[in-house]
Amino acid sequence: RDSSQDVLEWRESFDQLLKSKSGVNAFHTFLKTEFSEENLDFWLACEDFKKTRSKTKLASKASRIFEEFVQSEAPREVNIDHETREITRKNLLGATSACFNEAQAKTRTLMEKDSYPRFLKSASYQDMTKQATSRGTSKWSHT
Repeated sequence: RDSSQDVLEWRESFDQLLKSKSGVNAFHTFLKTEFSEENLDFWLACEDFKKTRSKTKLASKASRIFEEFVQSEAPREVNIDHETREITRKNLLGATSACFNEAQAKTRTLMEKDSYPRFLKSASYQDMTKQATSRGTSKWSHT
């Protein structure tokens, strides 16, 4: 698959962006400039967390994620409402792979509605699309 095609697909949907490793990296770099990369880091931590199969690992990973991103005054606290924070805290008592689902969904929506549109308008993304478009056309002009 052509990476320039990837870059252009990121603007089709937030899902397209999240499916692409280079898309996630580019978005992460952009979020750093806005000092809001904790939302994506939390989302990625949750995705990784869901793949955990061991019950003991699940519990320890859950508390680590909660302490880093969810609890009030966490070092990299994500922007979620008090109610979601409380639900997540209660979910930790019986940690399952779904215990962050609500907080993760809220964070994802926030990124999709807020950061993602700004990312698409950013100079860095505009540059990537220009390069992708010129790569796409230059391929055909040499035949």
